[in-house]
Amino acid sequence: MRALVIGASGQVGAALLRALRARGHDAVGTAARHLFPGLVPLDFTDAAATDRLIVETRPDWVVCPAALSHVDYCEEHPDEARAANVGAPVAAAQAAARAGAGFVYFSSDYVFDGVGGPFAEDAPPRPLGAYGRSKAEGEQAVRAALERALVIRTSVVYGPERQEKNFVYQLIRACRGGLDFRPAVDQRASPTYNEDLAAATVECCEREERGLWHLAGADVLDRMAFARLVCRVFDLDGSRLRPATTAELGQKAGRPLDGGLRIDKARARLRTRLRGAEDGLRAMRAALEAGAPSG
Repeated sequence: MRALVIGASGQVGAALLRALRARGHDAVGTAARHLFPGLVPLDFTDAAATDRLIVETRPDWVVCPAALSHVDYCEEHPDEARAANVGAPVAAAQAAARAGAGFVYFSSDYVFDGVGGPFAEDAPPRPLGAYGRSKAEGEQAVRAALERALVIRTSVVYGPERQEKNFVYQLIRACRGGLDFRPAVDQRASPTYNEDLAAATVECCEREERGLWHLAGADVLDRMAFARLVCRVFDLDGSRLRPATTAELGQKAGRPLDGGLRIDKARARLRTRLRGAEDGLRAMRAALEAGAPSG
């Protein structure tokens, strides 16, 4: 199998490249800003450039973790969010269709309103903000653009990553720097180890799966509980954790509170194990201590 990973400098894209190559597949990765060694430069918002690269690489699957995912920024820049999360991926999906390739679109539990979670694939999307709306619209538009469309929803992705931006890295830096850290006590989600997400995605491509899939961690935890678990697994001093409600945090965009994703479908049909939070964090610590490459 030959794959083109659009957005391979981020944590999900880098993990996808590792998973593809580990399973013997040929994979090309792109980046717009963080052009790490081995990646091809691509401005994903340039539809013509994306089309040319798809024609040149002749992939069986175009895998697209590239997105604008800063939730509060999206709330203040909804047109930019829609361009990045709907317009660009739909143009890439149409180019993939013309080239005879499948297309993987990554979405989020933020397509739900956080009332009565965790949510299964057939739950109706009810996004609270601009980011969730752009992802929900992107899901529908990509599926309409081509038959071989695979839409993957995930949640709170963490794990080794070269840019060190995810929640776990932020917490580690705060604890080691003696800084206060304010996790929400009322935002429940499904923390997802990036290596598991990547491996499960590659398995779905190998199996020619289509449609909606929830690929997320096996546990549903609030942010404070996850932060305490990070402190325990990484032997951090958690005394500067300051629990807060979402209302107290004053975040610009609405957050799904009782959220998370049900993964019954993935458990029943995939071989890849989607680990719970503690197992995933222990795997992350082991990988970092072993000096595993992040990109």
